[in-house]
Amino acid sequence: MSKTKLPNYEQHGQTITFDYSNHQLQLTVLTPEIVRVFEYRGNDGSSYAIEGSKEQKTDFTIKQIDDHYELRTSALTIKLDAGQHLDVYDQKGNPLVTDYRGKRQLLNKGIDKVHERLVKAEGHSVSESTVKSDSGYYQIVKSLAADEQLYGLGDKTGYLNKRGYEYDNWNVDNPNPQLENFTKLYKSIPVMLGLKNGRPYGLFFDNTYKSHFDMGKENSNYYFYTAVDGNIDYYVLGGRSLKDVVTNYTYLTGRVPLPQKWTLGYQQSRWGYSASQKEVQDIVDGLKKYDLPCDAIHFDVDYMRGYRVFTWNKDNYNGNPKKFVSDLKNQGIKVVPIIDPGVKKDPEYQTYASGIKNGYFVTSPDGKVYINKVWPGDSAFPDFGNPKVRQWWANNNKFLTDMEVSGVWIDMNEPASFEGQIPDNIIFSDENKKSTHKKMHNVYGHNMARATYAGLKKQQDKRPFVITRAAYAGTQKYSTIWTGDNRSIWPHIQMMIPQLCNLGMSGFSFVGTDIGGFASDTTSELLTRWIEAAIFSPLLRNHSAMGTRHQEPWSFGEPTLSIYRKYLKLRYHFIPYLYDLFAQESKNGLPIMRPLVLNYDNDPRTREINDEFMVGDNVLVAPIVEPSQAKRLVYLPEGQWIDFWNNREYEGQQDIVMDAPLDKLPLFIKKNTILPWGKSVDHVSEKADQEITFKVFGDHADYQHYQDDGTDFNYQDGEFNQYRIAVDGDNVNVQLKHHGFKSAYEKITVELPDGKNIFKLYNNGKYQDQ
Repeated sequence: MSKTKLPNYEQHGQTITFDYSNHQLQLTVLTPEIVRVFEYRGNDGSSYAIEGSKEQKTDFTIKQIDDHYELRTSALTIKLDAGQHLDVYDQKGNPLVTDYRGKRQLLNKGIDKVHERLVKAEGHSVSESTVKSDSGYYQIVKSLAADEQLYGLGDKTGYLNKRGYEYDNWNVDNPNPQLENFTKLYKSIPVMLGLKNGRPYGLFFDNTYKSHFDMGKENSNYYFYTAVDGNIDYYVLGGRSLKDVVTNYTYLTGRVPLPQKWTLGYQQSRWGYSASQKEVQDIVDGLKKYDLPCDAIHFDVDYMRGYRVFTWNKDNYNGNPKKFVSDLKNQGIKVVPIIDPGVKKDPEYQTYASGIKNGYFVTSPDGKVYINKVWPGDSAFPDFGNPKVRQWWANNNKFLTDMEVSGVWIDMNEPASFEGQIPDNIIFSDENKKSTHKKMHNVYGHNMARATYAGLKKQQDKRPFVITRAAYAGTQKYSTIWTGDNRSIWPHIQMMIPQLCNLGMSGFSFVGTDIGGFASDTTSELLTRWIEAAIFSPLLRNHSAMGTRHQEPWSFGEPTLSIYRKYLKLRYHFIPYLYDLFAQESKNGLPIMRPLVLNYDNDPRTREINDEFMVGDNVLVAPIVEPSQAKRLVYLPEGQWIDFWNNREYEGQQDIVMDAPLDKLPLFIKKNTILPWGKSVDHVSEKADQEITFKVFGDHADYQHYQDDGTDFNYQDGEFNQYRIAVDGDNVNVQLKHHGFKSAYEKITVELPDGKNIFKLYNNGKYQDQ
């Protein structure tokens, strides 16, 4: 037994405070599966990730057992000893998160100082291990099992399993080609999920300061988290499955709200389109000419007047951009313009003058407005941590909504700057008190998205469509995201799958990547394989940079155009299924695009798969992500699987060889699945569909289908329909379980493998087979 005395503790409600000699440590039971670990280190302020109280009335016990305290809920057991070691176990006593008892051993790079200088002189870099350097530093070191996989962390580069790598949480805009050795990108999502000996858990570190994850790179016996400042504030997430852990995490930080249905359609973009009305119209005409369904055109920075935000260069739009935007909408094409945070330094410019007058820009320590360069040149930066500034910014969005735009794309909000990184000591607001860039940097994009969402919601009275590049944990409540400035290179189509899947497990369900690649020059084969691989990503946008090869679907002629069209039309057939998944996600937080391990965490084979993914529970996608490849090995998990293209059946838990010529995406449906099947359309209509088809894969299945108007918030007041489609052999049943949205389907077709049944809605609210 330890000779050190256990600390005294006090219990107030579901918070237990342990009085250690050098500090107090608090454990707060939020739910049976979520416990907060907190140590105050002088940093005041509330969470940006978590809104409101998440504490539920939960039964638990706290008692001393031998040399430690034991806090026990129905799902977790936490042991805390006199040495401040904190260990977490599941309900069966299996270890999940246990403190490492040894000392850290810095990674031996096998180089002395003399040779280190020579290596650097030759142009190579020498990475440095994180070491204790200042009084604000702390570290949390946990034991790694030999069989332990680590996931999450948002959109970090590299593979699905993050074990063996290191990462930083510090939002950056790095123009270099993103590779697996990048430690940081545009977003900081400090949540990790693990499988320790097959048992799931999660850890969420709610700290906006610069922080670091070493996922077993330094030593295979432990992983650790460090931060340069801030309180120790992390959440232990339990659950019987990885799905439970994701549900618990999104319960804490929020779930992606149900989007407008049209946002699931195809979206076309390029830096340069919006320089003139004619160029945009040419793109719209091309989409129509080549029979390519599309719902939106994105306007990059060119539409503005000298890159001034909340302006429009009317000279290039026949003096009336609002009419043009309205005309496009009448053609079924919505406009989504970009807005950056940098406000041009120009006293004659209303947005700048208003910000100066009200003190809405960040300042240097001497009180002067801080100026750096971005697109407009010398620019000031709105202080989005200040609630008044967020309201001001939300109001400014009225300039765009008055133009009848359908969404807003926000960028450069890491915040990025052209003349060096913004210094740590620049004064930013932390809600109603002053803080610094050091603390507020990682939530700058988060707060900008929050403000933009609020403005659109008030001004449009529709579900806001916001897309952001920078984000923090919880930003999913306000914004869709994309993975930033990727490149037209094969490693980036390969990285897309684990990147989007880890984002999904990190709470971000509405995600996408720039199809074809943003920078560099794509090829016909790469663009073809990219649209196939991305066709089920929730955000479906082709975007490229000015000065690169054009990558509109018709740019390479045939067969690229026909294959591209084939998959866009497939996407529109699947939109009702994707919309159903979003309706479910808004309640359970589970992503639309999933790694196989999320659905099959008890299957060791799924834990390292980087080139397959699932859409919901029952659709498996195995794209080609290498050049000149016409066959591939596909792993099918347990169950029976049906080839979408030819209905051939396969037994699961085996690898199969699939033919995959250039026009084929290997695609499988789990046997005994029902899928809603959308009509072939040019764009998603704002009018309610009067009929729908359901396809049955197998001989018995049960499916719940959701329907509402696809645009506003009336569904929150019960204005939605819920259908149940059940198939048992030849017995097919259709029920309208909840009828809150008046436009119920008048006709429902259920397609069986050997025939179809057609149901008509009668005045009694019931469907009868015709």
